[in-house]
Amino acid sequence: MAEMNWLTLALAKGRMLPPAIDLLEKAGIDCGSLREMSRQLQFADDRNCLRFILAKPADIPTYVEYGVADLGIVGKDVLLEQERELYELLDLKIGLCRLSVAKRAGSGDFAGGHVATKYPRITERYFQEQGRQAEVIKLHGSIELAPCLNLAEAIVDLVDSGKTLQENDLEEVETIARITSRLVANPGSYQVKGERVGWLVASLAAAVAGGESETGC
Repeated sequence: MAEMNWLTLALAKGRMLPPAIDLLEKAGIDCGSLREMSRQLQFADDRNCLRFILAKPADIPTYVEYGVADLGIVGKDVLLEQERELYELLDLKIGLCRLSVAKRAGSGDFAGGHVATKYPRITERYFQEQGRQAEVIKLHGSIELAPCLNLAEAIVDLVDSGKTLQENDLEEVETIARITSRLVANPGSYQVKGERVGWLVASLAAAVAGGESETGC
């Protein structure tokens, strides 16, 4: 099979991998090897001329921007934070959650102060646009601890059910953005492999809408 017919798709390891695989399978793509319990990080669907690479969510835009992958599936939160030179092609409607500001329950709105987050760029931009002073403290995990330990007055983090916030005596006070996973493309791949990219976008769009798709080679 000609190399130009092949597409490489970067997928995020972790909790977003199962729904991404489900969606790909609805689009008619063979993901049997992806479902196997393996330490392997590269897979292929020969029938549809697709290669898959698995990486950390934060690394997906890098792989796509540098052309290691033609396309990637990644959360909108990562795209907003990194602001890479990518084409955002499709909202896949999976991984729905919110990027929100949270404070100690009952403490009222956030007027200003220290904010702990894994998303310093988004947070700084948001509060600047709001005209509020916020000193951002970057953390890499367990963000909910910051108000409990008096490190910060507020946090900015992803929220799904809100259970984790409640368990740490926190509550949402503002929503910054609605987050879902998106299909993104390397601009060069989009131009050179436009027909193949268009097939994958159409296949996934049909799957998102509940339809079915045809083989892509």
